[in-house]
Amino acid sequence: MQLVVARIGRAHGIKGEVTVEVRTDEPELRLGPGAVLLTDPASAGPLTIETGRVHSGRLLLRFEGVRDRNGAEALRNILLIAEVDPTEMPEEEDEYYDHQLMDLDVVLADGTEIGRITEISHLPSQDLFIVERPDGTELMIPFVESIVIEIDLEEQRAVIDPPPGLIDDRAEIVSSRDESDETSDDESGEGQA
Repeated sequence: MQLVVARIGRAHGIKGEVTVEVRTDEPELRLGPGAVLLTDPASAGPLTIETGRVHSGRLLLRFEGVRDRNGAEALRNILLIAEVDPTEMPEEEDEYYDHQLMDLDVVLADGTEIGRITEISHLPSQDLFIVERPDGTELMIPFVESIVIEIDLEEQRAVIDPPPGLIDDRAEIVSSRDESDETSDDESGEGQA
């Protein structure tokens, strides 16, 4: 199975290094020296990582055969693709690869079907499941422990416990101001016959 692990950015310096936008949770495994990566477009690769280092919070890579700024700049916006065994699991117990979560059925704890995961969006604060409902509409479900209470790869389902309003329009709105307004109306005699 092929997974996009990075996108090449601009050239850095004059010796062939490039910045990369990392798209994997395991850059040390996927983007280490010696790694051979396929590319999109395919005509640009495969590329073998010669060196890697972090500079000012950005990962910089140099590929074999790329020795100058012009060669590095020619690689800009190319996607780097790793070949991954589909049965491989992340090191941490509660972590999953995107391909493991795609197409899982999303259900409530009581078994009510909500939809199917069609995309996973990686945001800085959290990941989101993009879920297609049976009627064709889409929902965004935050992939957080308090909402996604179980991932069952064997049964191919994600069990959720959504807060009110996340999957329907029936949000429970509780306001202390509303309660105090009703109390003051009753006390003042307004609204009584």
